[in-house]
Amino acid sequence: MSADLSLLVERARPTVLGLFRSVVSLLFACHGAATLFGVLGGAHGRAPQVGQWPGWWAAVIQLAAGALVLLGLAVRPAALLCSGSMAYAYFGVHQEHALWPIQNGGEPAVMFCWAFLLIAVTGPGGLALGPVVRRRTGGAAVASA
Repeated sequence: MSADLSLLVERARPTVLGLFRSVVSLLFACHGAATLFGVLGGAHGRAPQVGQWPGWWAAVIQLAAGALVLLGLAVRPAALLCSGSMAYAYFGVHQEHALWPIQNGGEPAVMFCWAFLLIAVTGPGGLALGPVVRRRTGGAAVASA
């Protein structure tokens, strides 16, 4: 790669990571909202009862942690929670039906799991509110990068 192209890629990295984080977390939060409130195409199947394990809790994690990641607040812990919940969904729900994700319907769970793990490791990128909140509060905010 030429030096000019390398420089351009490095300059774009925070913005591209921020856009990736925003798109993935928006889709995730929308899935939680659809399950909990029957919006955006409704619950996939029957909406879970309040407090029902694991469906209702999964939807709450999708909506709440997805919203935090979308906004760029507490990104690393929220993304790790999202990743772990999707690992549980895959191994606890999908894996028992067939070996491969394409056979057991677990492709979205696998993709979300790995996407959120990437976000947890790389951080929020650009376009996040965490640094803005920390700057305004003098660094005392819980909003970790």
